[in-house]
Amino acid sequence: MNLREESQALKEKLVKIRRKIHRNPELSFEEHETGDLIEEILKEHDIDVTRGVGKTGVVGILNKEKPGPVVALRGDIDALPIEEQNDIPFKSENPGKMHACGHDVHTTSLLGAAMLLSEKRDEIPGQVKFIFQPAEEINKGAKAMIEDGVLSNPDVDAIFGLHTKPDIPAGQVGVKYGPLMAAVDTIKITIKGEGGHGAIPHHTRDSIVAASSIIQNLQTIVSRRISPFETAVISFGTINGGTANNVISEEVKLTGTGRSFKPEVREQLPELLKNIVNNTCAAHDTEAEIEYINDLPAVINDNEMAGHAAKAVQKIAGEDGLIEPEPTGGGEDFAMYMQEVPGCFMFLGVRNEDEGIVHQWHHPKYNVDETAIPIGAGSLAQAVIEFFNSNS
Repeated sequence: MNLREESQALKEKLVKIRRKIHRNPELSFEEHETGDLIEEILKEHDIDVTRGVGKTGVVGILNKEKPGPVVALRGDIDALPIEEQNDIPFKSENPGKMHACGHDVHTTSLLGAAMLLSEKRDEIPGQVKFIFQPAEEINKGAKAMIEDGVLSNPDVDAIFGLHTKPDIPAGQVGVKYGPLMAAVDTIKITIKGEGGHGAIPHHTRDSIVAASSIIQNLQTIVSRRISPFETAVISFGTINGGTANNVISEEVKLTGTGRSFKPEVREQLPELLKNIVNNTCAAHDTEAEIEYINDLPAVINDNEMAGHAAKAVQKIAGEDGLIEPEPTGGGEDFAMYMQEVPGCFMFLGVRNEDEGIVHQWHHPKYNVDETAIPIGAGSLAQAVIEFFNSNS
């Protein structure tokens, strides 16, 4: 079964849906009208709908109660607190809110997959769950839906999803075996010393000098403590301390992020960081309070599921449409589902340089080449077919 022609036939309908969602972006856990639209479309295609899963999430089930394997497809539905700068007829109508990360496309692609599979329901030897997830942008939606039982009743055997990728040309889809997106950790460090006059620093314990040394020293984790052939990143985004130019601050606060792919590398980072921070503070006669918070695991595609996805993309986008993408240090809470069931996350190419569609995620001019939408819908639906073909 090849859904290429059927998915392309949906293009006009899917573009209209995407533009409707794009006009009305809703922030995390506020996706009520988006949920109304999703419910309406799913019910039009005789798909059972449950609202309020993970607060504002929507779940559709095709072939409910039918015996056999259960495959899930997931799309995130929330927008960002960004003022859109695109000059397009379907520009955001909600001030300060924008679909600047492609979630309008993810939602539409998942709806398209639901339409395609609903037409083949009698040929599908099992059930399909359509997971419309809220609050991906704040890393809380997947956790909330899992806690509400989205992977049970019926139990899910495999899961597929995708994300728009502005580096990949429209018409191509990236499928990677193994690690695709990094684990995400939050770092919070408070350095405490003793303040005083900047003219007599020898009577102080300088937290700012200690902080600067800490930031530098932590960069030695990779290559000196972790193999340079592994991937690990420690980056700091904020440093706050002091009230005046001639006063040495008693306290400095640092916040940053840790990124890694392999679980065994990630496990080393907190202890390595604490050792370096504490020893550096000791050298400067200061103390530190350290928080190292695991936010999200890495997105690591299951090889079998990636194989199904690759076959699906080749059928929908052609042999040249399938590429192997570079892994990215960005994180995704799709990883939470893959802690429970095997899955594969794909990158949907949306770039079109001729049309000026080149901006990165979270940019106020982020946009997509809409020819990618039926490819996204078809790839998701076809991945389900490939899974059932291998498990029938």
